[in-house]
Order: sequence, then structure tokens, then C-alpha cells
Amino acid sequence: MKIQLQHPTGKKAVSIDKAKYDVLKKHVLNCLKIKEEATHADMLQSITNEFKKSKLEFTGSVEWYMEWVKLDLEAKKKIKRISNTSPIKFILV
Repeated sequence: MKIQLQHPTGKKAVSIDKAKYDVLKKHVLNCLKIKEEATHADMLQSITNEFKKSKLEFTGSVEWYMEWVKLDLEAKKKIKRISNTSPIKFILV
């Protein structure tokens, strides 16, 4: 089953498999609970480490899917972008 994602600026977003969305959403939110704030690279590293540790098979580009899940969570006000940092960081709302 696919779900339609949202984009924080209202741009057209993609539809992705709900199971992939749920797995990545859980890991993005867990990463931010642990680190309080994280960059894109921090989240990607955390997720890939978790996948290796739990031997989770993931079909497709983890980074591409993570980016869309991150944008969707931002659009739904679950996470927030801190733009005045370099690199950009994200926090839980």
C-alpha cells in the first residue's frame, strides 16, 4: 500500500510504500530523540547503522526515501528545520 507524502512548501510530493515510510519515520524520530538535533548526514548515518545492526533489508536508496520522509515530517510539523545553522539541523517539534 502506498501513501501520499506532503512537502513543507506545498510542492508536489511523492507516494511511497507505507511499510518503508513507517520504518524510516520511526528511525528519523528515534535519531532526533537521542541526539536532540541532527543534520541530514547524522540521520542517514544513524539509520544505516541501525539497519546493519538489525540486519534489516531495504530495497532502494535509503537516502532518497529518508529525505522524503524527513520532508513529510517537516510538513506535518513533527520535526523542524533550523535554517540558521550550517549544515542545516533538524529538531523534534
